[in-house]
Formats: sequence, C-alpha cells, structure tokens
Amino acid sequence: MFDYTLAHWIAFFSAAVLLNLSPGPDMAYILGQAARGGVKNGMAAMFGIWGGAFLHVLLAALGLSAVLATSAIAFSMVKWLGAAYLIWLGIQALRTKEGAFPLEGGIRETGLWATFRQGLLVAALNPKVAIFFLAFLPQFIVDGAGPISAQLFLHGCLIIAVAALAEPPIIYLGAKLANVIKQHRHIGLWMERSLGAVLVALGIRLAVSER
Repeated sequence: MFDYTLAHWIAFFSAAVLLNLSPGPDMAYILGQAARGGVKNGMAAMFGIWGGAFLHVLLAALGLSAVLATSAIAFSMVKWLGAAYLIWLGIQALRTKEGAFPLEGGIRETGLWATFRQGLLVAALNPKVAIFFLAFLPQFIVDGAGPISAQLFLHGCLIIAVAALAEPPIIYLGAKLANVIKQHRHIGLWMERSLGAVLVALGIRLAVSER
C-alpha cells in the first residue's frame, strides 16, 4: 500500500511547494496577522488555514467536493459566503483608527482563538480550494497503490505538511516587519489598512470568479 516511485514523489513535492508559496487569501491572511500581532498571531492564523485546508482534503477524499464541482448553486452559495467574509474582514481593518500597534512600544494583542477561527473560515469558505484539491489530488493517484480515498487523503495531508516547512519563515518575516513598524504608529495604521484593502480585493475577486 502507498507504493510510489521516486519520480512520483519528486513531482508531487515540487508541485506542493509551489502551491504553498503561491499568493492568495490564505497567504495574505497569515502574513497580515503576523505583521499586526507577532509570531503567535501568525501561527494561530496558520493553524486556522491548515484546519480549513484539512476540511477540504477530507471532503475531497470522501468525494463530497464533487458537489461543488457539479452544482452551480452549491458553488455559488459557498463562493458568496467566502467572498462576504473576506470583504467583512477587510472592512474591519480599513475602519481601524489605531493601526497595528496602538500601545506604546508594544504589539496589539489579538485573541489567538479569534485569529485561528478567522483563518479556518478564510480557507473553508473558499470553494476554489475545494475544487483545486478535487482537480489536483487525482493526478497523483496510482493504480494498485491503495484505495483511491486513502491516496487522496494521504496526498492532501502531505500538502499541509509541506506548508509546515514553507509558511513559518513567512510568519517570522511578518513578525520582523512588526518589530520595525511598531515604533511608527502611522506605518502601523497604513499596514492595517493595506491588509484591509487586500482582503477586500481578494473577496471581490472570489465573488466575480468562475469555476
């Protein structure tokens, strides 16, 4: 079971690394949270994104993601929910008057659970992620290597495992930015509103996207 060639793993992990480094709502959210609240906030955001991604992997393995791929109504419902949530997060950031660092010499404390929950929803409410997994994972199914659902689940989980190597450096980069800008309130405010603009733009892009 799970008997794959070296060429198979090279192709898969190369694709997984590129996938995890590509820009999108998840990467924007993780980097933004790290910049505004430090490493702990970034990690909470990252684990939330992973939770949403794991949900999509599980759905793909169970075959439920096919509903999103074949049902225009289901796709549209999830798409609009995800777009509305991203835009709502962006508007909250745009409306801030304190910036990322309102306390003298310190970083604004954001509830880690709230950050995790928001990251979970950012990933879970993006139907394009579900359809991506449904289109991407079957390319690495090998006849005789095991049940199809088990192979889908294995490769989906490995994509998240690759994220564990690719995303923490991005979080530390965001935290370094926090250390630089915490001394300048106007830069913190600009960063917060820039994050808001990015999230609103991503929400609009998701809303107008096609399958």
